[in-house]
Amino acid sequence: MKELLIVFHSKTGGARQMAEAAMRGASAERDVRVRLLHAAAAQPEDILQADGYLFVAPENLAAIAGVMKDFFDRTYYAVLERINGRPYAILVCAGSDGSNAVRQIGRICTGWRLKAVSEPLIVCTHAQTPEAILAPKTIPAEELRRCEEVGQAIAAGLALGIF
Repeated sequence: MKELLIVFHSKTGGARQMAEAAMRGASAERDVRVRLLHAAAAQPEDILQADGYLFVAPENLAAIAGVMKDFFDRTYYAVLERINGRPYAILVCAGSDGSNAVRQIGRICTGWRLKAVSEPLIVCTHAQTPEAILAPKTIPAEELRRCEEVGQAIAAGLALGIF
């Protein structure tokens, strides 16, 4: 059985909702075990045992959130050259842009020699004031469906041996 690892961080709930939606989509594939793991708990062993990855993060101050960056810092060298060619996708929850977080995660995945199997998905919450930025987020149903589709697509690709 193949395994899809979804690693996420969320402070206001937006990225968590996206990760959970992707998990719902991926769980439709019976031949793939789906693991949802908070970035603070993820270890190199979790990465090594997975066959594919979905990285879900908020963008904070035009960068990936610190907890997500810490995950990559803690695991990067321990798995380097051991996961080459495995598939991945990126979901980002952003207040305005999200492109820099996508770029940062993409560069890390390039260093790991992973294979992008989906265009990055950025969900924009348009949170621009301190109050809106810190407030709990509710991701619209249409955006959550898009996250489900990404999860379902990567899981189907793993199950079929496409990636």
